[in-house]
Amino acid sequence: MRTEPTAALLSRYDVNAPRYTSYPTAAQFTPTIGERERARWLAALPAAPVSLYLHIPFCKRLCWYCGCNTRAMNRPALISTYVDLLLVEANRVARAIGRRLPVSFLHLGGGTPNMLAPSDLERLMAGLAAIFDLGAVEEIAAELDPEVLTPEWIAAAGRIGLTRASLGVQDLSPRVQAAVNRPESFATIEAAAAGLRAVGLRSLNLDLMYGLPRQGVAEVMATLEQVTTLRPDRIALFGYAHVPWMKSHQRLIDEADLPDAPLRFAQSRAAEGFLVARGWRSIGLDHFALPHDDLAVAAADGRLRRNFQGYTTDRAEALIGLGVSSISRFREGYVQNPSAERDWRAAVGSGGLPGARGVAVTAGDAFLAAIIERMMCDGAVDVADLAARSGADLRDTAFAWPVLARLEADGLIIQQGDTVRLTAAGRPFVRIVCGAWDPTTRPAEGRHARAV
Repeated sequence: MRTEPTAALLSRYDVNAPRYTSYPTAAQFTPTIGERERARWLAALPAAPVSLYLHIPFCKRLCWYCGCNTRAMNRPALISTYVDLLLVEANRVARAIGRRLPVSFLHLGGGTPNMLAPSDLERLMAGLAAIFDLGAVEEIAAELDPEVLTPEWIAAAGRIGLTRASLGVQDLSPRVQAAVNRPESFATIEAAAAGLRAVGLRSLNLDLMYGLPRQGVAEVMATLEQVTTLRPDRIALFGYAHVPWMKSHQRLIDEADLPDAPLRFAQSRAAEGFLVARGWRSIGLDHFALPHDDLAVAAADGRLRRNFQGYTTDRAEALIGLGVSSISRFREGYVQNPSAERDWRAAVGSGGLPGARGVAVTAGDAFLAAIIERMMCDGAVDVADLAARSGADLRDTAFAWPVLARLEADGLIIQQGDTVRLTAAGRPFVRIVCGAWDPTTRPAEGRHARAV
């Protein structure tokens, strides 16, 4: 085995690839799977805890880098009717299940969940508690915009038992913020963190980005110097995904201002070195956690999981998505709600159970999904052991091994029998390695973001 120079690896492998928050990926979803399958798979759920994901597709302003399903909205009455419909959908889900299931993890994502009025937040949680069993919920999490986080919202978050919050930071450089339409001060973030901790928050996460326009290593490091003084329990450091063919507002970003692959790589490596030297543990591809945090403990114990929110400790096999564009995960497959808010509102308003597209998961898919998840989470996978435990046929991975041999020749992995392990040089290219086990995708600009 040889290790290629970094420049050569970047030239060869800086291609578009899935983030592998699921397998099959959302690129494989089709309209042939929808409302009927969602209802049938809900009815077949075992009597085990499930996870809930609620999508809140509203923001105060539209950040130009954003890849989420959201829109700028400042009409409280319209947002309140969205909460009404979320609860209607939740009731329909419960009827399809036929019994009151316990919930282990509950995640409010977006968009900006703190665009909800405090009264609507509490009304939403009370409604969910009447539909599902929240008595043993392990985590209630929310993605928050510090710029619109008020003391009243923080107080309501304390009353509903919010345990973890992710604050969107991205970058604190004024020139970078101007290039992505997201002005934000460190003082605002500091006040938000203090307020949330005062009402009993157990884990604070900060979301940062590299690869943004006008951003260099100096800007990334200056942001880290400031935010790490808050000692967040977790830090997510995402590479900016420039996909203007999917998100038209990203066309407002001047592509000439975007860092090239070597600079993106330098940003991510410098940030990792900084964080690890100051006590955060590197988790998977792009997360960092202090040793006491549940994420670090799960990673050390081999219990780390991956879902549509990224790395998680969530052990539930089923995830029920509510709201526009949300995805439900079942043993049998995935179903996504309509991505257009008007279509979702119409589906709920007409008495249906929203479901616009999805994919059924075969036993072979589940085997490949397990391989990919362990590689994304652990940086290593014993393929033969997974096959034995799942009853899969190891020969079904025959297509992957020639690709893996090339990756090993380039120094990205080491193979020992049926065990594949990332090298230090290969860690930043883990999505490429995972792609070896994915027969459905090829690097394609119109489907996925850059892998490095």
